[in-house]
Amino acid sequence: MMTARQAAYDGLMKVEEQRAYSNLTLDKLLNNSGMNGRERSLAARLFYGVLENKLLLDYNIAVRADRPVGQIDTGVLVILRLGLYQIHFCDGIPTSAAVNETVALCRHNHFDNATGFVNGILRASAKQQELLLPNPKKGKNKYYSVRFSCPEPIIRLWRESYGDENTLGLLSSLSERPPLCVRVNTLKTTADELIEELKKSGVRAEKSAYMKECLLLKDTGAIETLEQYHQGLFHVQDAASQICCSILSPKNGDRVLDICSAPGGKTFTCAELMKNQGEILSCDLYESRLKLVRSGAERLGLSIIRTVCADASTLQTDFQADRVLCDVPCSGLGIIRRKPELRYKEDLGLTALPEIQYKILQNAAGYVKKGGVLVYSTCTLNPAENHENAARFLEEHKEFQACEIILPQGMERGIQEAENELTLMPHIHSTDGFFISLFRRK
Repeated sequence: MMTARQAAYDGLMKVEEQRAYSNLTLDKLLNNSGMNGRERSLAARLFYGVLENKLLLDYNIAVRADRPVGQIDTGVLVILRLGLYQIHFCDGIPTSAAVNETVALCRHNHFDNATGFVNGILRASAKQQELLLPNPKKGKNKYYSVRFSCPEPIIRLWRESYGDENTLGLLSSLSERPPLCVRVNTLKTTADELIEELKKSGVRAEKSAYMKECLLLKDTGAIETLEQYHQGLFHVQDAASQICCSILSPKNGDRVLDICSAPGGKTFTCAELMKNQGEILSCDLYESRLKLVRSGAERLGLSIIRTVCADASTLQTDFQADRVLCDVPCSGLGIIRRKPELRYKEDLGLTALPEIQYKILQNAAGYVKKGGVLVYSTCTLNPAENHENAARFLEEHKEFQACEIILPQGMERGIQEAENELTLMPHIHSTDGFFISLFRRK
């Protein structure tokens, strides 16, 4: 049977070498591992712990290594990160066990020549009660980068865009576990009824602060195994996306275009808000992802959704919509705590993406009826992809006007922004980082 440490190592190597998505990688590994619940939990903790603290761990390796980190074999480097993480973050693992098991992991993966090197760095680090950090007086960006394991370009972007206080809040949120949110399928049940049904399955559920149909779940286990999931009583969707759909506010009988729809969460929520009356055209670039939309719609009992495989920037259709949702591909800086590997991408697309997004927005705008509503949204925190695209659109498309966003009851803005824009932040709103802008065709 595979051990937790070996599973974490295998997963981290896939992320390093194949640029694999962390959530998909770990799910596949755990499902095929044969490990018991305790070992699976440890594997997940080690896997995500190393990803979330990679720059901090590498800084401490660099301080003690006899060569630059870039010259250390990738496999050995991953093993060192796992060892340091266990020593400094896992109180339940004795230091001696962390060192010995890491050296054993080194041998098991055929790095026998590196065992002395690994042992020496781990034992030297174990003598320190805490991991080392650079001097903040010599550079705040460098200090934040190592402390929160976030590359300096992202830190500079956030400090310039949102200020130091929000940047610290965003950085602190990166290591937090995001809430598991679901949207109640109001065609089949109510929030109160679903809470009681989930309780029978040992799942704790409570209503979110801003959306009465949004539930926060705990103690779920594998959510796809729940009877209520198979009955189509809910679908998984962060509160930010649910807020986005409520701002679009589709009504029963509307025609709705979701131009970048897969895997379908917003399409499903719109269909439920429409009481499954009207028509939704759900588009995506990949047929394989549209299968997720169709299968999800079937599970939820939604019959008004039609799918089409097309490039959102060049889509051609005679479909004219009362409401168009343009949730574009983005750099993902708002969902780093869900996919910690995103922060380490060599090219986040911060330069190229805004123009691609704008082309999609322009094309989407052509399908809005007179008097109809258009929402442009992203799951990132980057003004070039968010506010600047929204402002440019208004400037260049005089047939549209800004439409004030009415905030959910109890919600306050985290930054100063236009009345037709809303930036959601994890440390303020307990949602994914998200941007929403609202327009109406004159």
